[in-house]
Amino acid sequence: MERLAKRIRTISPSQTLAISAKAKAMKAAGEDVISFSVGEPDFSTPEHIVAAAIDALEKGHTKYTPSSGLTELRRAIAAKFLRDNDLEYEPSQIIVSNGAKHSIFNAVYALVDEGDEVIIPAPYWLTYPEVVRVVGGVSVFVQASKKTGFKITPEQLAGAITPKTKLFIFNSPCNPTGAVYSEAEVRALAEVCVRAGIFVLSDEIYEKLVYGEARPFSFAACSEKAKALTVTVNGVSKTYAMTGWRIGYLAAPPDIAKAIDSFQSHATSNPNSIAQYATIKALNSPEAAVEEMVARFARRRLAMIERISEMQGAYCIIPDGAFYAMLVVSGAYGKRFGSREIKNSVDFADVLLDAAKVAVVPGVSFGADDCVRLSYSLSMKDMLEGLDRIDAFLRSLD
Repeated sequence: MERLAKRIRTISPSQTLAISAKAKAMKAAGEDVISFSVGEPDFSTPEHIVAAAIDALEKGHTKYTPSSGLTELRRAIAAKFLRDNDLEYEPSQIIVSNGAKHSIFNAVYALVDEGDEVIIPAPYWLTYPEVVRVVGGVSVFVQASKKTGFKITPEQLAGAITPKTKLFIFNSPCNPTGAVYSEAEVRALAEVCVRAGIFVLSDEIYEKLVYGEARPFSFAACSEKAKALTVTVNGVSKTYAMTGWRIGYLAAPPDIAKAIDSFQSHATSNPNSIAQYATIKALNSPEAAVEEMVARFARRRLAMIERISEMQGAYCIIPDGAFYAMLVVSGAYGKRFGSREIKNSVDFADVLLDAAKVAVVPGVSFGADDCVRLSYSLSMKDMLEGLDRIDAFLRSLD
């Protein structure tokens, strides 16, 4: 008899966190490590949001809330959807959870049965296929081309749909590629989904982190038919530098929201009450701090792109959103650093960390083994030093 259930034995550990853990251990041992691995803003949560949490504590708001979140918070989220995305939802259609990742799990758990197929564009955020696997679904990957800026086409999506297809997972702005689909591109994909009658999970956690001429467009805003098939996931971790507060949320058709609320009431009950009050303040306040953070990310993005353009043996597809770039390093495969041969992205990341004290995430984790992911959510100084080290490492390979 197996000690562990089959569903838990199918899960692979996060390579993002594994690389980060190794880098942190090296740093704790006194080594000068620069990490591009974790997707977390290097900014403190804005003071007015922290003050709201302190105020909630002092007022004794430390009790259970409704499992789906405070009514006042769900109203604030509904107002945000109307203001930012031109989407009208009742508060009852909003479910607040312990981070956007929790919201994604809830949505997949509610929609996907054993054997159902879930279409996921690749490169993809590494958690998507793990969640699909744990509920018994089957991930169907559609490879986005570098020629299209890591964006899939409507024809590719339509070609992947079968009678078993239940869900399409869509992420724009995208982790790990930084790709941002235009309104026209989103509408074209939505037409395919509506025609096929498949559900959509639209992960929009990075919607405020866009640069240049890029503008995000919410999948559910394409039409009432698209909205009836879409679960939109968002949260406050990235936009407000609130990663540790663990507040995510989703908006869904009434029957799906009701089912998710029922499940969450048994699985976790309500998310942290203090963090909910802080989130109300975040959503109802001017976004000057957000705009400043985005401006600083934009400067780092340009500096990263410029520095990568000078590298020998690597390049990137210019990202338009989030705070990631996929560095194409397959030109290093087959080369050696001392006695160690680099055959794939795991080898590259491992040798780079040992040789240059730079942590990156292997692209194989995202379905792109010819790449590694870099995050520019670290200081400009550290970022440029790290890129210099990567360049020197590439030039040192035989």
